[in-house]
Amino acid sequence: MTERHSQADDANLIADPIARAEKETANGLLQYDAGLRIIEDFVKQPTRPFRLRPSILLHLHRVALEGLSSFAGNYRPAGVTIGGSRHTPPGAHLVPELVENLCDYVNDQWNTATAVHLSAFVMWRLNWIHPFADGNGRTSRAASYVVLCIRSNFVLPGVRTIPDQITENRDPYFRALDVADAADREGRLDVTEMEALIEVLLARQLAEAMRRATGKPLE
Repeated sequence: MTERHSQADDANLIADPIARAEKETANGLLQYDAGLRIIEDFVKQPTRPFRLRPSILLHLHRVALEGLSSFAGNYRPAGVTIGGSRHTPPGAHLVPELVENLCDYVNDQWNTATAVHLSAFVMWRLNWIHPFADGNGRTSRAASYVVLCIRSNFVLPGVRTIPDQITENRDPYFRALDVADAADREGRLDVTEMEALIEVLLARQLAEAMRRATGKPLE
C-alpha cells in the first residue's frame, strides 16, 4: 500500500511510535463521533440550513490531533511538503482564505450539485490546500463524509464507512487526488475520478448494511 506523509515543523506531543499509534486510533473514533454529531444535528432538523464553515473543519481536526500535536485545531504556521506527490501545497499565509473559498464553493453549490460531487470536492480540495501540519487526510475524509451524509439528508448505514475503506486501501484515493491535482495544474476543476471512487465505496458500504440486515451473502 502506498503511503504519503506531510512534512512540516510539527510539534509532536508523543514521540513513542506505539503510543502515538494507539492515541491516533482512539482519536479516530472520537473524530467519527464528532462528525456523527454534526450530521445528526442537521439531519434531525431538516429545516435548519447547513453551511460548511471553517470552524467545522477546525473542530474535526482538533478532535483528531488532540494530545498528538500542539497545532491541533489550528492551521499550519509554515510551509509543508507531501512525500510521494507532485503537488506542493500553497503557502501558510494563503490557507485561511483558501479554506473559506472551499466552504463558499460547497455552500454556493449546495442545492444544485450532487452529494457525491460536493463530497469529492471537499475530499480533494482540503488535501490540495493541506491546511494543517498533520492530520490533513483524516480531516478531509471526515469532512467529506459529513458533507455526503448531510447533503443526502440521512446518516448513511453501514459499519465499514467510506473513510474506513479508504484507510484500508489508500491507493485508489491517492490516484483520484493525483488526477484532480493534474487537472488543477491545467486550470480545470475535475473531481470525476474522486466521485467515481466515492460511488464505489458508498455502494460497498450500503451493500454491507444490507447484508447485516438480511443475513444474506453479497452477490
